[in-house]
Amino acid sequence: NRLVGLGLRPEEPVGLAVGGAGAVVAELAVVKAGGAYLPLDTRAPAERQRLLLDGVRFVVAEAEYPFASTVLLSSVDDEPGTDPAVAVDPDQLAYVMYTSGSTGIPKGVAVRHRDVAALAADRRFRGGAHDRVLLHSPLAFDATTYELWVPLLNGGRVVVGPGEGVDAPALRELVREHGVTAMWVTAGLFRVLAQETPDCFAGLREVWTGGDVVPAAAVRRVLAACPGLRVVDGYGPTETTTFATAHPMAEVVPDRIPIGRPLDGMRARVLDADLRPVPPGVPGELCLAGAGLARGYRGRPGLTADRFVADPAGPPGARMYRTGDIVRWTAEGELEFLGRVDDQVKLRGFRVEPGEVEAALARHPDVAQAAVVVREDQPGVKQLVAYVVSDVDDAALREFLARSLPDYLVPTAFVALDRLPVSANGKLDRRALPAPAGPATGHVEPETDTERALAAIWAEVLGAERVGAEDSFFALGGDSLRSLHIAAKASALFAVRITPADVLTARTVAGLAGTVEELILGELESLASDQEA
Repeated sequence: NRLVGLGLRPEEPVGLAVGGAGAVVAELAVVKAGGAYLPLDTRAPAERQRLLLDGVRFVVAEAEYPFASTVLLSSVDDEPGTDPAVAVDPDQLAYVMYTSGSTGIPKGVAVRHRDVAALAADRRFRGGAHDRVLLHSPLAFDATTYELWVPLLNGGRVVVGPGEGVDAPALRELVREHGVTAMWVTAGLFRVLAQETPDCFAGLREVWTGGDVVPAAAVRRVLAACPGLRVVDGYGPTETTTFATAHPMAEVVPDRIPIGRPLDGMRARVLDADLRPVPPGVPGELCLAGAGLARGYRGRPGLTADRFVADPAGPPGARMYRTGDIVRWTAEGELEFLGRVDDQVKLRGFRVEPGEVEAALARHPDVAQAAVVVREDQPGVKQLVAYVVSDVDDAALREFLARSLPDYLVPTAFVALDRLPVSANGKLDRRALPAPAGPATGHVEPETDTERALAAIWAEVLGAERVGAEDSFFALGGDSLRSLHIAAKASALFAVRITPADVLTARTVAGLAGTVEELILGELESLASDQEA
């Protein structure tokens, strides 16, 4: 009612700078008022938030927001609790969600009400497995479309997870206390949890995972530890409303897990460069059409026309989305992911266009050339690496990029080169780019037993030859996923609850050692108190 009273127009985007249960309230309010919600990552640099909010009049938040008029959740109690009776057409926009852009400008995917309804109506979400779904992904991540709308539009319940993220102990508690039946987890996080605590999914009926290649060994470990669980490899770009295909696994797990078959109403085409179908077993570009296909990109008609092209096999006027993913049909009629036609990658579940990071580096006056790649020098551990022809030190470049890019787009390592290697035809030779070396800071030897044990864990997880007491977690290539890995190993070793947030906040082995020792002391004092009682 407040939004309607402010004159919100049909399909007008409304920024959301709110988390937890407030995010659920805000999303429902915006679509009920006829607007389109635009989720914001409030941790992102101010410059990026301002860019996404170009032309946006209102932001729903829990505190004053600097870039638009703020509609405070705490200030709407005086509004009538009646249905605003706003007529909303199925073809109206429900939300706009931004993804990385190869030109340096993020793309706003415009998704309609009918697209969200088509996802929720898929038969894969029937049968009770998705009655209570965990909402824990960042608001600006399209997995929240599944986490919120699939249960609500099917008469189920959303369980709002803790704001600091979900690790194994938190997941067990949520399943025990709130009866969570299903969740989404990125392939990277799934791999870490499967390696450290595969039984943490016990009690769930289904776990959907994807956003990158799902390792078969991880799925087998989880299924062996959690009888009755089904793991589903769910594939889909934001442009097709979260999921486009799925491959369920309950007992048989193939060595190379396919991305599966199309969801209800979704049409998958595997085409050659001339958009002609290729036979089974032959690689081609995956193009998606049908239910769930987004309208296009907000305010980007040229880019929309380039990626959302005419569907030659569809009805008149039908379009399909060129995903850029190379796939092939298997003999069983499933899709198998093979790679990309461009440099786009998935990192921690987020779409990463290296070109966007390269464009940001090029804006630095002292960077002559830059190339950005995702490396996997340690099996299963990916990191974003920037190669620069520049004398600027790593810390200054990291600080410069952090002013305009979200944290997942800021490289974890920088390598200074005299020149970028090129192939015989003058193109960047990515295979000739060297692996990043460790940080050049002075090494401080760990002193205590706690520091030495933690340093060994850090070295194992971060793939470092040695880790000093004062080495920066982030300079060593640390990120949120690796923090969970370290927290799980340290918790098991010291028999106390160490969270990923503890690792991220401590930043060094010495800092984390202090946290661990405080936790151990607290446990001992609690035991002593119980014995006295």
